[in-house]
Amino acid sequence: MCGIAGYIGRESLSLDRVQQTLITMQRRGPDSQKHLNGYMGRLRYDLLHARLSIIDLDPRSHQPYVFEHLTLIFNGEIYNYLEIKAQLLNAGYLFETASDTEVLIKAFHAWGVDFLDRLEGMWAMVIVDRNKGQVLLVRDRFAEKPLYVYEQSHGFYFASEIKQIEALLGEKLIPNMHQAYRYLVNGHKSLNKSGEQFYLNLTEVDFAEYWVVDQDLAVSKTKYWHPSYLPLDIDQEEAVQKIQSALIRSVELRMRADVPLAFCLSGGVDSSAMASIAVKSLNQDVQTFSIIDKDPRYNELENIQATIDDLGCKHHFIELSPEYDYLAQLERLVDYHDGPVATISYLVHSRLIEAMHDSGYKVSISGTGADELFTGYYDHFLLQMPSLSLPDRADRIAYWNEYPAKAVRNPFLQDPERFVKDASFRDHIYLNNDAFASFLKHDFKESFSETHFSDDLLRNRMMNELFYEVVRVILKEDDLNSMYYSIENRSPFLDRHLFETAYSIPSRLLIQKGYNKYLLRESLKGILNDKVRLSREKKGFNASLDSVIDFENPTHRAMILDKNAVYDWIDRAEIEKLMKRDVLPNSYKKFFFNFLNLKMWFNEKD
Repeated sequence: MCGIAGYIGRESLSLDRVQQTLITMQRRGPDSQKHLNGYMGRLRYDLLHARLSIIDLDPRSHQPYVFEHLTLIFNGEIYNYLEIKAQLLNAGYLFETASDTEVLIKAFHAWGVDFLDRLEGMWAMVIVDRNKGQVLLVRDRFAEKPLYVYEQSHGFYFASEIKQIEALLGEKLIPNMHQAYRYLVNGHKSLNKSGEQFYLNLTEVDFAEYWVVDQDLAVSKTKYWHPSYLPLDIDQEEAVQKIQSALIRSVELRMRADVPLAFCLSGGVDSSAMASIAVKSLNQDVQTFSIIDKDPRYNELENIQATIDDLGCKHHFIELSPEYDYLAQLERLVDYHDGPVATISYLVHSRLIEAMHDSGYKVSISGTGADELFTGYYDHFLLQMPSLSLPDRADRIAYWNEYPAKAVRNPFLQDPERFVKDASFRDHIYLNNDAFASFLKHDFKESFSETHFSDDLLRNRMMNELFYEVVRVILKEDDLNSMYYSIENRSPFLDRHLFETAYSIPSRLLIQKGYNKYLLRESLKGILNDKVRLSREKKGFNASLDSVIDFENPTHRAMILDKNAVYDWIDRAEIEKLMKRDVLPNSYKKFFFNFLNLKMWFNEKD
């Protein structure tokens, strides 16, 4: 895990810009910072790297890494590097280090871009090929690792973070107000649908994509992996066996490290499964960290304790408390994120990562992605309804009315036949967006859109959540929060083999006996304690706005209402009205958190 940055083009970067950029990269790579420049035909390249040493701590593995005519900078981890290394050894390659970096560059030397098909991991990488006169920019299959690009007529700037683009340029980027409106009105799920960023003319390499830049600065973009739903004719028993095998293997690969690692633990199935597999299937000692919110809507202490007692692991509780200045922390994060924090969950998550850092850990393991592989959301129950037979549909409705309906706060989802009546209905995702738009002094309206991955209604929704709406946002926040504390985050559910296994299973098997994630739960029999495994309640990793803001606190009120450019386009009187309401619906709390982020961002930009 590291930070990368650089330039390819017709101009030269000043040493001052290079040094300023390396300074901005120190949190991503406190163990070393290096710069290498050179010429590739008519073009000059500058490659910058900051290293957080996780595998092979020896300085020989520092980057930029050169092998013959190739130079590589790389951010991420190749979990199956040992297996690829064995293939390369058989092909006659010799190795000087124990790093995955050396494996990467020699794999590219051996197989060209086809090497990507062999990789399991997370990565953003740049490879300069002086023989071909090309630069390759590549991002992993799930977009776990960031790679931003800023294009000018004379060349391309690229980096792990926006602040590094600005440092390389020697100037500030221009905020994209349309993206700010989108975030405020439509929420975090809208942020990756258009390709726009919070800054104008900034883009990023997409998931499972590589760019080739040639001598003329022409760019070709290629998808090297295409996620799809390809169901096989298999029964439940075989499906469960396949999932269990793939999941254990994924966790095993992601525990490869030469530094201490820890597990994020909520009370849900996903994170609890990670820790349980490590202990019971892989015989590992684990350390776990949990956030505890006193708000009963988000308090999962009972389930967390059940997992701790079952595993006998050493555990760290972090209680949300007003004594911790979350508003000050939010200001720090908005500054470091170079923009708004997507949801309040990631303000809370930063506190968890801070505790890991203070305890000496450099790697965290999370349960991100399980909902999108195995059905984790309330609307997944309903989206499957059109494909069910009438008797099965009646059973599903009976279950819905007995269990989820009591917890669902979104009014659009309270009708269990919603998607039978209208399979294209998506208004529940942009809840109250018309109301939120009315807070603006300028008109804003943007309809919901969905990328087509599959004709299967449920699977298409799940893949949109995975690649554009939910997980894409989570991964960005995870990366920035973790890097702020120089920690690498790993997500075993985001594994190519596990994904392809999950998406080869017929959708009809995913939800059974009133349980979402039914097959995942079945695959965890004897591994995950039954209290968590069979729990029907979904709270999610979240927190109350009241844990962050006290509307009665004069300091908080003054901070929220003081003069700021945000009030040039948001009606302050409407914000005051919200603060005076005795009860704020959950969607309005999300809106207020988004507004607060934008206000802080505007402060940073002033």
